[in-house]
Amino acid sequence: MNSSAARDKAPEHIPVLLGEVVEALRPKDGGTYVDGTFGAGGYTVALLEAAQCSVWAIDRDPEAQARSEVLKEKFPRRLHFVPGRFGDMADLLAERGVSQVDGVALDIGVSSMQIDDRDRGFSFLRDGPLDMRMEKSGRSAADIVNSWSERELSDIIFTYGEERHARRVARAIVAARVERPFLRTLHLADVIRAEVRRGNDGIDPATRTFQALRIAVNDELGELERGLRAAERLLRPGGLLAVVSFHSLEDRVVKTFLKSRSGAASRPSRHTPANLGAVSATATFTAISRRPITPTEREAAANPRARSARLRVAERTSAPFLTSVAGGLS
Repeated sequence: MNSSAARDKAPEHIPVLLGEVVEALRPKDGGTYVDGTFGAGGYTVALLEAAQCSVWAIDRDPEAQARSEVLKEKFPRRLHFVPGRFGDMADLLAERGVSQVDGVALDIGVSSMQIDDRDRGFSFLRDGPLDMRMEKSGRSAADIVNSWSERELSDIIFTYGEERHARRVARAIVAARVERPFLRTLHLADVIRAEVRRGNDGIDPATRTFQALRIAVNDELGELERGLRAAERLLRPGGLLAVVSFHSLEDRVVKTFLKSRSGAASRPSRHTPANLGAVSATATFTAISRRPITPTEREAAANPRARSARLRVAERTSAPFLTSVAGGLS
């Protein structure tokens, strides 16, 4: 590793709500679990250490497989890495002879390792190629900002970034790319900062636009919807789903899905008897709690990424999985 690479090496990834996710999934000896967003393997390791279970780890990032090889030496025959998207988890596991699992964990969005690697182009804090592709293939963020129309850019910046100045930002991008195409992260960030002032919340003006581009490049919300339906198909009755999200768009998708699949008000606690909350015979999930689980003050102080995290947990019923789309999911 050269000096530049060593200097830019990302710090160790800290899994968010790790204890809460493991507690929610209740790992048991002989059980089978899916870590649909392997990353650095934080959830996978915690599950494998909590019980003599097996974990199928899935990740679309080519760099994740190399990290999994190290962990396989520690957990031989219990850790199985599968390259691919978690939205395809049911099919990926079916190809490997697995039709049902006891739990699924999903940590939605980009990992700190990806953000901190300037060569991936996810961050505007340091200059790097305007890329943002989790799979390192397909359409990049540069492709979008250099070719999409002003209207298309405005729509995704407003919808995915929740940026109220979306039209102004899109107009500035289209004007600037005539003079020089966008290839680097700081070029785009500077154009945005020239149009949008830093608010009282202290958030960098480029934050929302970069979030919007990342979501669009990787179809993150569509992938989340597909992943939730795949988990519904894969989980056995009594199986548990734990989803950690980091902003309102993701959490809204998870909340909407579980509400549409529960058929009734959720139980206030997993310790509350099921008969206190009547569940429709067609409901595929029972939500464990009405409100999402959030990090403790200690975790939020130690890991800034955790501050906005929300964990939602649901238990699979015995009803057949729904083949039709429900709850506004596309």
